[in-house]
Amino acid sequence: GFFQSYAVEVDVKDASNATCLYAKWMMRFLIKYETNSSDYKNASLNLSSNVTHNGSVCGNDTQAALLAVQFGEGHSWSVNFTKSNETYQGDFITFTYNTNDTAVFPDAKRKGPITIVVRDTMRPVQLNNVFVCHNADFFEAENVTQIFWNVTVQAFVQNGTISKKESRCRADAPTSAPTVPPTIANVTTASTTTLSPSPTTGPRPVENPETGNYSLKSGNKTCLLATVGLQLNVSQDKPLLININPKTTSADGTCGNTTATLKLNDGNSTLIGF
Repeated sequence: GFFQSYAVEVDVKDASNATCLYAKWMMRFLIKYETNSSDYKNASLNLSSNVTHNGSVCGNDTQAALLAVQFGEGHSWSVNFTKSNETYQGDFITFTYNTNDTAVFPDAKRKGPITIVVRDTMRPVQLNNVFVCHNADFFEAENVTQIFWNVTVQAFVQNGTISKKESRCRADAPTSAPTVPPTIANVTTASTTTLSPSPTTGPRPVENPETGNYSLKSGNKTCLLATVGLQLNVSQDKPLLININPKTTSADGTCGNTTATLKLNDGNSTLIGF
């Protein structure tokens, strides 16, 4: 089944109680951490229903806007926005996770909050436009994968009213449908976009997936081998079958003493982790 995550909605008001910064999105985090036995485990950190947005700032011509949320046992996430005369854009994303949260990080060797900062790849958006991206986006840094989807955000809102004019991300092609949320089975993620409609009147049959050979190395030795054909069967209003093409799919991951992670990326917004 598909993992059900909570959506976050933040409506920041200025001194006159008018909306100055608005965002609604979904996100989750995959984190590799070291245990007391010096091996590595994968944790999945998801948003709870209880999310606060303390410290969020409207911003102005000289000060960056800040969208900040806090959730769970000491975890927080924020992004700041800067603007020019005609556009605004995300600047840096700051994520702090707390390994004292034993429900998420059992037997963690390093205790306490850990902060990572990555540069936001969001393109400049015209002022008075709302940025929309249904498809999943991924940021990987320092053993953390941040996954976002169904994003709607507008910084430096004018006259307290969310714009009806949209600026779409590159992944949201005109023929794309909203991304299905990432799946989870242990530490497994898969996000998909729809295939382009067939020009024929009837449904086009999907062939069996081509078998791919994927491997990981630890030093100069191969530590993981997988020979597999992969097909995603997405249950929605109209069932969707997607074959993973090994010719365009890259393999990444890690090998530990007791666990191994294989990540397959087809370069088309589909990421599958085993």
